[in-house]
Amino acid sequence: MTAQSLQTPPSLTTAFPGGPRLLADIGGTNARFALETAPGKIEAIEVLACAAYPTLAAALVAYLASPTVAQAGVTGIRNGAIAIANPVTGDMVRMTNHHWEFSIEALRREVNFDVLVVVNDFTALASSLPHLSANQKHQVGGGVGIDGTPLGLIGAGTGLGVSGLIPGKDGWTALQSEGGHVTFSPANALEVAILQFAWKEFDHVSAERLMSGAGIELIYRALADHTGVPAEQLTPSDISRRALSGECPLCDAAIEAFCCMLGTIAGNIAVTLGAQGGIYIGGGIVPKLGARFDRSGFRERFEAKNRFKQYLSAVPVWVITAEYPAFVGVSAILSDRLAAA
Repeated sequence: MTAQSLQTPPSLTTAFPGGPRLLADIGGTNARFALETAPGKIEAIEVLACAAYPTLAAALVAYLASPTVAQAGVTGIRNGAIAIANPVTGDMVRMTNHHWEFSIEALRREVNFDVLVVVNDFTALASSLPHLSANQKHQVGGGVGIDGTPLGLIGAGTGLGVSGLIPGKDGWTALQSEGGHVTFSPANALEVAILQFAWKEFDHVSAERLMSGAGIELIYRALADHTGVPAEQLTPSDISRRALSGECPLCDAAIEAFCCMLGTIAGNIAVTLGAQGGIYIGGGIVPKLGARFDRSGFRERFEAKNRFKQYLSAVPVWVITAEYPAFVGVSAILSDRLAAA
């Protein structure tokens, strides 16, 4: 899948002195690549299926040799940055939700880059938050953010990403969090039943086990078991589609449970970080739910913290609707790294 360009604010036309830069956003399902030819000018976007390539290096080399890059007339790329859905704690990266693993330094040499930065994808996405325009996000519920206070970030897709932005005297600091792997905490008897069902398959049930594509399927099977309704063999996409079309009450119940659980976790992030600037929701699942998410129990559950209900009712929640927001964040991180070199 390809796209032509993505204009990011501020849009400048002066080319980089070191030439165009490679940007990448690697998830468990798709690898997204782009070129930043000038500050804020992101183009030659292409999305490759991770399963189609044995390694990240193979996907990256295929992109650099693709007609998309050739049509952009770009050669001699020397610097790049990769956001990846995985912890990045040293030179070796082993993906949690895919089989790719690589050495950052070996990959840099293989593609002949001067600088290659690799960061967690939600660290990169968090770095994009201050740059999102009004038409790149959609507010769910009320609340007005307080300037100069932390921002929280959560996003469900192949896995569950968590991060945040903490303000400081020199700007924002993006958290390198793995908060998606905290232990799941049920909020009512139905969620206790879902957790008990999940325990039959997993010794440790993290938030990500349920707040992800595979989690939607797990919730669906748990609700079928709980209600005595026969479960069909459905993919997460099947469940979402049937829920949105109104053709399957059990599928809709699974999506509703997912939204409510996400509300609890998002509220936890808000009070943990003191994220009075707002909570942002990324990932591939929630933006596709559209109006169904708006009318779900998410916002009510987000605020359901008893003595902290008033506190949370003032915190805005935004669904990120920008198509490729991680590119904006990883670009900022690369610019900072090159400026410090």
